[in-house]
Amino acid sequence: MRLKSLFALASLLAAVLGAGAPCAEPSPPQKIAVVASFSILADLVGQIGGDRVEVKSLVGPQGDVHVYQPSPADAQSLARAKLIVVNGFALEGWMERLIAASGAHAPVVVASQGVTPRAGDAESGEKGVDPHAWQSIANARIYVANILAGLVAADPADAAVFEARAAEFDAKLDATEAQVRAAIEAIPAQNRRIVTTHDAFGYFGQAYGLAFIAAQGLSTESEPSARDVAKLIDQIRREKAPAVFLENISDPRLMQRIARESGAKIGGTLFSDQLSKPDGPAATYIAMMEHNISELKKALVPPTH
Repeated sequence: MRLKSLFALASLLAAVLGAGAPCAEPSPPQKIAVVASFSILADLVGQIGGDRVEVKSLVGPQGDVHVYQPSPADAQSLARAKLIVVNGFALEGWMERLIAASGAHAPVVVASQGVTPRAGDAESGEKGVDPHAWQSIANARIYVANILAGLVAADPADAAVFEARAAEFDAKLDATEAQVRAAIEAIPAQNRRIVTTHDAFGYFGQAYGLAFIAAQGLSTESEPSARDVAKLIDQIRREKAPAVFLENISDPRLMQRIARESGAKIGGTLFSDQLSKPDGPAATYIAMMEHNISELKKALVPPTH
């Protein structure tokens, strides 16, 4: 009887102590390691994946994806990744070799898959495929759908989370596109000719009715020749392009020279192939599109008196 009493007392004490002890907090969800080739893709992954993903961008903000030189650390990141996201359209000429060298076995999402490609001038002087498809918001929706499918395949348990976040982001894209179209409506037709450093805004112009003239072709790998620059200056004068725009990834001296010799004004800095740093004006894809259209509108809409 005494032994039974001791067991009963021990059970009672355990119940009392257990009731007063704090409950163990649930462990946070395990994050999927995702590697994106450059910052715009990394932002799209983060918008859809939220706290379920840990995203690394190989080419960081302000970097140039066209001429990037991968590091051993990049290979290590790829080897640990559960999902790899690339743009495609031959933007990352270095990526295939890097994946092979890293021994990575993660599935690769090609974000531009399903986009209707646009032709542009390659560095060789021949026509190439324009890789800058994200500059059209309609294409960004295709990117989101491809990334969503990749995340769901990598983590089916969180499919509902990813789908809800993608739907929310799609609504934000709708609002941004309405903002872009409203701003362009305010630009007089004769001012809708824009000069940029390289041919990165063709999809934007095609989608929203602007004509972009570029000093360089689709890539920034080589500088335009003196003859090319002279032809561009003549074209700006002939077409009376009102402004030239710098790009965040390019040396500003070329466009400053073109502006000086053509008489066009410098219209501000556009973000083409990369986002800004987190404290900058284009830290996300949507912020980039909002910033760019704001800069275009400021430079191309005549002041009212």
